[in-house]
Amino acid sequence: MPGGHPTPGRHRTRNWLRGLLAALVTAAVVAPLSAAAQPQTPAPAPAALAPVTAATLDEAYAAHRANAAEASRMAAAHGDRGRAATDRAMADPSRHFLAFDGRGSGRATEVFGDLAHADRVAVLVPGSDTSLETYARFRATATHLRDELTRQAGADSATGTGTDTDTGTGSTGPRTAVVAWLGYETPGTISATVTTTGRAEQAAPHLREFIRHLRGIVGEQARVSLLCHSYGSVVCGRAASGLDADDIALVGSPGTGADTAAALHSRARIWAARGSDDWVREVPHVKADLFGTTVGFGTDPVSPSFGARVFAAGDGGHSDYFAPGSLSLTNLARIVRGETSEVTHA
Repeated sequence: MPGGHPTPGRHRTRNWLRGLLAALVTAAVVAPLSAAAQPQTPAPAPAALAPVTAATLDEAYAAHRANAAEASRMAAAHGDRGRAATDRAMADPSRHFLAFDGRGSGRATEVFGDLAHADRVAVLVPGSDTSLETYARFRATATHLRDELTRQAGADSATGTGTDTDTGTGSTGPRTAVVAWLGYETPGTISATVTTTGRAEQAAPHLREFIRHLRGIVGEQARVSLLCHSYGSVVCGRAASGLDADDIALVGSPGTGADTAAALHSRARIWAARGSDDWVREVPHVKADLFGTTVGFGTDPVSPSFGARVFAAGDGGHSDYFAPGSLSLTNLARIVRGETSEVTHA
């Protein structure tokens, strides 16, 4: 009421906004100084290839491994042992990249499974603080999902069950592949950029373009699911309109910048989940204008008013959605496999 005491909810929101403003000011001063103090490690330009098809996947994989090997040599000559080791690991013959760029914070798009023959493809979109330096953590989420997809397929085969609820596919189930897409410069967790849609707006056209290229490999008959974690869900939200995907799952999401799932203007089914121990639940789901910049991401994706298909994620924290054996991972794999009637709801 006017002239009365502010409600506890308003008080918390004001405190959060004041703290956020302080963080913005700090980041605006500290980030440029930090960047200036850290010269970039040199790396070659990405391999120049024609659009990749199912028939040219092996050629593309080999070209990107060779590029990673050259990036490793350049990083070593520059004295950056950490980046050299990371790039060298990516040049291993067992690795399969649809894209690799060792410059700056780095970009990489890695494939797990037989993409050329996949009926179902999961594309993982990461959140803040993901770069080549931290790529091993992101890669682990992809391998955990791939392992869970394999486990579920094996269990279905053993019991003679596993009908795909979207296509009616029989007990052998769909053939799956996982793609880890680090195709944008992610914001730092402690930075001004993580509180706005700026990086997501920059990333969105790149994600749309990648999905178009992916369709050129797997064809229109394959079903594509985007699994978007944390700030990655903001990226997926900004890219959703016109994105050729069948499912978009938002996990640990601070919001998408849209007020409702319908406002994403996507033909995809929109899913959302949050673990009971995820700190994102404490972030106020508001949008506020600060000096001409919109801070915050709006409606909570797991709230009824947003209108997503909310599924159970168990009691995990912000980094636990892809933990082996977790309820969230089980449900995410079911979404990817098209067993939507088996997804447990919150």
